[in-house]
Amino acid sequence: MTGFIRKFNTYMFFKIPSAWWCGVRLEQLTDTLAQTRVRHRWINQNPFNSMFWAVQGMAAEFASGAIAIHHIRQSGKPVSMLVINNRANFSKKAKGLIRFTCKNGEALRQTINQAITTGDGQTLWMTSVGTDADGNVVSTFEFEWSFKLKSTALRHPN
Repeated sequence: MTGFIRKFNTYMFFKIPSAWWCGVRLEQLTDTLAQTRVRHRWINQNPFNSMFWAVQGMAAEFASGAIAIHHIRQSGKPVSMLVINNRANFSKKAKGLIRFTCKNGEALRQTINQAITTGDGQTLWMTSVGTDADGNVVSTFEFEWSFKLKSTALRHPN
C-alpha cells in the first residue's frame, strides 16, 4: 500500500495543487479504511486562528475518495466516481495535526460490486471523521458518492 500512498500524494501535487500546498496527505489505506492528515498552518488558516473549513473538507473528501479508488482498482473494472452531495458538522476548532478517517470500506466494496454486476449507477454515503491529536472530534463530513460502470462500447463521432 505504501506505493499507492506515495503515488496518490504525488497525484495531488500535480492535479490538485491547492490540497497539496495546504498540507493534505494520504497517510493510511487498507481495504476497510483510509486516513488523511493535515496540519493547521498559516496557509490553511481562517481569521479565527484555526483551520479553514474547506481545507478540512478536502482532507475529508480525499479519505473517502482514496478508499474508493483503491476498491475500484481492485475490481479491475472501469468505474466512474463522483461526489453528488455532502454534509458537514464542525464541533471544535481545528488546530494542530488533524486526521480524517473513513471506515466505509466494506460497504464501498459491496456498492462498487453492485454497480459492476447490475450495470446501474449506485450511490453510497461515506463518512470521514476529523480528530485532533487528543482524539477530540473537530469535524465530521459525509459525502454521497456515485459509482457507475463506464461504457465499453466504442463511440463514433456524428
